[in-house]
Amino acid sequence: MGTAPTVGLFLLSSEEGGFITTGRELTRSELRDIRHLVSGMCANYDSHYKECLPLDGACYMFCIAYTSSPLCKYFKNAVLPLSPELESVFVGGGKSALKECKFCGGGFVPTGRQAYCSDSCEQKGRRRDTAARTRRYRQKK
Repeated sequence: MGTAPTVGLFLLSSEEGGFITTGRELTRSELRDIRHLVSGMCANYDSHYKECLPLDGACYMFCIAYTSSPLCKYFKNAVLPLSPELESVFVGGGKSALKECKFCGGGFVPTGRQAYCSDSCEQKGRRRDTAARTRRYRQKK
């Protein structure tokens, strides 16, 4: 078969209305946030029947995979502003501030000058950097 796709920047070129759009693949946490926003905050989504009321079927916001994917107008205007991090992914034209974690290599949206995706990665990364720095110092002697 093949290997699982990695989180990274993928350029998609698709002609939509005469414009070439580029985007990247959404991370697992971004997809989770979309699912939570749609199921919890979207007035058009019926959680009992698990479908979009205006479409009278499945909500296509659960199936998007790239930042250049078309968004539901209601989701974009009413629900997406509730999550500033997720809004920056889509409204930023696919130029999100997605960074790669210095320890595990996973993608995440940083807050400020954040270099690690989680506290555990930060602890492990600092421990690794401290050990490397100490090793270099001891070799100089």
